[in-house]
Amino acid sequence: MSRSSAEEGTSVNSNSAPGVAFVLAAGLLFAAAVWAAEVPPPVRPPAPQPLPRTSAGISVDGDLRDPGWKDALVIDRFYETTPGDNLPAKVKTTAYLAYDDRYLYIGIKADDPEPAKIRAPYVERDNVIGTDDNVAIFLDTRNDKRTAMEIRVNPRGIQGDYLFDDATGNEDESPDFFYDTAATITAEGWQAEIRVPLSTLRYPKYDPQTWGILIWRNYPRDFRYGFYSAPIERGSNCTICHTQELTGITGLPSSHHLVAAPYATASRLEHRADPADPQSAFTTDPVDTHVGLDVKWNPGANSAIDATIKPDFSQVESDVRLIAVNQRFALFYPKKRPFFLEGSDLLNSPIQFVYTRTITDPRWGLRATGKEGATSYTVLAAEDQGGGVVVLPGPESSLFAPQDFRSTVALGRLRRDFGLSFGSFMFTDREISGGGHNRVLGPDAQWRPTPKDTITCQYLYSDTENPDLLKAAPFSLDRSSRSHAATLTWDHQERHYDSKVRYNEYGDGFRADVGFVPQAGFREELAQGGLRFYPTGALNFVRGYAVADRFHLTDGGDLGHDYFPGLFFLGSRNLGGQFEFHDNEIKVGGQLLTQNFLTYFLQFDPARRFPRVTLQGRVGDLIDFDNGRVGSGTNISLEATVRPSDHLTLVGNAVREWLDLDRGPDRGRLYTAQIERLRVVYVFGARSFLRLISQYVTTDRDPALYTFPVPARDGSFLGSLLYSYRLNWQTVLFVGYGDNGVVTDTHDLLHTDRSIFLKVSYALQH
Repeated sequence: MSRSSAEEGTSVNSNSAPGVAFVLAAGLLFAAAVWAAEVPPPVRPPAPQPLPRTSAGISVDGDLRDPGWKDALVIDRFYETTPGDNLPAKVKTTAYLAYDDRYLYIGIKADDPEPAKIRAPYVERDNVIGTDDNVAIFLDTRNDKRTAMEIRVNPRGIQGDYLFDDATGNEDESPDFFYDTAATITAEGWQAEIRVPLSTLRYPKYDPQTWGILIWRNYPRDFRYGFYSAPIERGSNCTICHTQELTGITGLPSSHHLVAAPYATASRLEHRADPADPQSAFTTDPVDTHVGLDVKWNPGANSAIDATIKPDFSQVESDVRLIAVNQRFALFYPKKRPFFLEGSDLLNSPIQFVYTRTITDPRWGLRATGKEGATSYTVLAAEDQGGGVVVLPGPESSLFAPQDFRSTVALGRLRRDFGLSFGSFMFTDREISGGGHNRVLGPDAQWRPTPKDTITCQYLYSDTENPDLLKAAPFSLDRSSRSHAATLTWDHQERHYDSKVRYNEYGDGFRADVGFVPQAGFREELAQGGLRFYPTGALNFVRGYAVADRFHLTDGGDLGHDYFPGLFFLGSRNLGGQFEFHDNEIKVGGQLLTQNFLTYFLQFDPARRFPRVTLQGRVGDLIDFDNGRVGSGTNISLEATVRPSDHLTLVGNAVREWLDLDRGPDRGRLYTAQIERLRVVYVFGARSFLRLISQYVTTDRDPALYTFPVPARDGSFLGSLLYSYRLNWQTVLFVGYGDNGVVTDTHDLLHTDRSIFLKVSYALQH
């Protein structure tokens, strides 16, 4: 669209061709021949190996000289998969594996020719990331080559645990597992010991059993080197499918395991009687106490039953830093709630039909999860006492309605595996006290006909009956609605190129109140392709790509498009970068508006004491969604991590966004929004830390440029100080202080409340 047509507010022909930049980039990209670099000969995967049973003792102290290790299985052949292509690993890594009646033991010896360069900070649990030395073990105890329990350890013995799902490529950090670790730095490198209770694992009833294992070592030096214990072909559409089999595992316990974790919290809140009056005095509320209980019972090693009474879903850290001004759709925030962690991969699907933040204030919950042969299942029920909002999706934007009512929530999924493929059926149901409901159900499937192709599909049907309580919403709602949502994706991966096509359809009135679906009433067709290059030098991977994404209303009307070429690259010092130029058209207030803009992302890990800096944002046109016009805008986010010592970590983050009206009669700065955040953590050891967070959020506006009343300035301040002692993920002590405030029209910071709180939880195991 020309600048003059944008000023006049006219729409662009919905059948117009993509922007010139897209056409040129796409033509160059797809007209080029596939890069004819020499493909290395295939490497034979590791042969299955018997897992020895040990009768000698193994103490988890980071010392591999215990007699129990002498008969352990040794895995010492590792392959450099990043940046190399299944080359012999640059440094030697040796893994030792054994088990007994109660535990699986894993020993790691990570040699290093320059031990002084080992990046071994003391960090919080689950912060064992790519900036630092660490080893990850992927355990596929069901040997279905689909999902794996991932446990990490760094040279200080700090733990990190995840659930890796090949179906989505998702590395979910929400789950937490019981296991013990210890590590030491030596003159030859570092070594670690890991002891995993068999009661933590999920395995079938067979005897003998076969498990899968894949070990990965992160070695950040001039490049971020990745070494795997099995070769992984470039372009492969799976990771867990490459696990090495461990055979001859016999005599595993099948008896039940019970964990009961009672908790108690106490907090005292002081708040200003009139938050808008700086002269108003603080008043103190009575001490607020809560007690609750989480219970996990494993009737056998392949099933689990979770129960909770008044679970503690409090957040001990502020949410992710997101600019909430000038947004069309509801923002997604991560979730980490213990009751939902068992088998969390079963809650993942192409359409996000489950989003646990929608269960705002549960009074109780009950869940069963398990796997019998090739069939997996999970069923959950909970009573939600209400609060928060429900997202009402539309084709152009999301609306919100208060959810101040009690309801009962149920959900479930049944999945049947067929090799690396699967089919499943799922449902969610929210029954509202006093009348009303939202029910969603339907099948989904994933088919992997070749190691290069993945076809994923899902169909959901929703039935919604709005309660009378929602009549208080500031807009009209249909009493009832029934609709559907469907998605179909084909993904093809090769060594030197990739392609994807996708079709989405969300009917008018589709709702998923237990999930996260912020947009409905549209159809989408997407096609993309890319070429991959593997140069040597400062860059080791480059991918050029182009995407064409079209949107339509369900009646066929044009809803816009997004055409863009992009460039992604990786290089030395864990350099990562991405640039995209968007020709983007969006329907706002009944008219199609066009914005052309550049998005960018750069990440770099400079040094041991300056482990990471990240810069990202966009520049160019920016649509004013509130008022239905186009201006020029910029969003920039800078984050830097500094580590003055191995115990102390400082993370600073600054986000700034502004929109200028520079076309049409109204001109000037519409708004400037910014977030400034500092996070300081001192980690005493593997079990305790002290954390300080300070976050300041402000938005400045020009009310004269808005078509409706807005404040000239608003904002908030959040401060917290937390001490944590964690014996394991459910035996914890939290002591904290919080201080919150708001920004007044006179640009002053007014403290509105302050609080102290205490939480104690202890896991009793039988």
